[in-house]
Amino acid sequence: MNPSNLVFLIIGVFVLVLAAIIFSFFSVWLRAMLAGAPVSMFNLLAMRLRQVPYGVMVDARIRATKAGIKLSIDEIEAQYLAGGNVLACVHALIAAQKAGIALDWQRACAIDLATKGSGKSVEEAVRTSVDPKVIDCPNPASGRTTIDGVAKDGIQVKVKARVTVRTHLDRFVGGAKEETIIARVGEGIVSTIGSSESYKVVLESPDSISKTVLARGLDVGSAFEILSIDIADVDVGENVGAKLQEAQAEANKSIAQAQAEIRRAAAVAVEQEMKARVQEMQAKVVEAQAQVPLAMAEAFRSGRLGVMDYYRMENVQADTAMRASIAQPEGKK
Repeated sequence: MNPSNLVFLIIGVFVLVLAAIIFSFFSVWLRAMLAGAPVSMFNLLAMRLRQVPYGVMVDARIRATKAGIKLSIDEIEAQYLAGGNVLACVHALIAAQKAGIALDWQRACAIDLATKGSGKSVEEAVRTSVDPKVIDCPNPASGRTTIDGVAKDGIQVKVKARVTVRTHLDRFVGGAKEETIIARVGEGIVSTIGSSESYKVVLESPDSISKTVLARGLDVGSAFEILSIDIADVDVGENVGAKLQEAQAEANKSIAQAQAEIRRAAAVAVEQEMKARVQEMQAKVVEAQAQVPLAMAEAFRSGRLGVMDYYRMENVQADTAMRASIAQPEGKK
C-alpha cells in the first residue's frame, strides 16, 4: 500500500472516531448550550473517562441554572464522586430558594451525605423545614402506645403525645434526630406526671404537661425546632402505689414469718436442751440412790447401824407413804 494512502487511512479513522465521540456528546452538549448552562466537550469527555454519568450531571446543572442557582459542573461532579445524590441536592436548593430558606450548595451536600443510608434525604429535610412534621410520642414502631407515669398519689397515668417539629438546617449535620426528641419528650412527660400531687391534676389540665415539657428547651442540640407538644390522649392506669404497698406488706409478712420460725426453732432447741439436762439430773439421782444400799451395808458391817435401827427406819418410811396416800386427792395418782 502506498504510504500516502496509509497516512490518509489513519487520519480518516481518527476523524471517524473523533466524530463518533463528538456525536455521542453532541445531544448533551447541545441541550446544555440551549438551556444556558454550557458544558465544554472536554468536560464531557473527562466525565466519560471517569465513568461519571455526564447526562445526569448536565441535567442537574440545567435545573439549577433555570432556577437561578449558579453551580459549576465541577461542583456537581464532586458531590457525585463523594457518593451523594446530586439531583436531590439540586431539588433541595430549589425548594429552599422558593421557600425563602437560606441554604447553600455546600450545606445541602453535607446534609445529603449525612443522611445517606438512614432512610432520610436532603429533600425531606428541606420539606420538613417548610412543612412541619408531626412525630408520635412514643413511636408506635417501638411496641409501646403510651408513655406511663405515676403521680404522687400512686395512680398511673398513660399519655400519648404528638410533637410538631421543623427541621433546623443549620444544626441538621451533627444534630440529634427524631429518636432523641422522642426520648426527651417522654422523659419530660414522666417527670411532669411524677411531680403532680394527684392524677386528678393531670386529668383536669393535660395542657400543663405540654407547657412544662415545652419550657425545658428539649430541642437544644437537635436537628429540629420543636413548635408544639400536644397531648393527644390521657388515660388512668393501675394503682401502682397500692400494688407496691401490697407487695411491701407481703414482704413484711414473709419476714415476720421467717423471724417467728427462727424463734420457734430456738425455743425447740432450748426445750430439747432442758430435757437433756433433766435426764442428766435423773441419772445423777439414780446414781445417788444406788449408793444408799451400799452405805447401809457398810454401816451394818462396821456396826454403826443395828437391826432395830433398820426396822425403825422402815416403819418411818411406811408411815410416811401411808400419810402421803391419805393426803393425795382421790382419782389422782
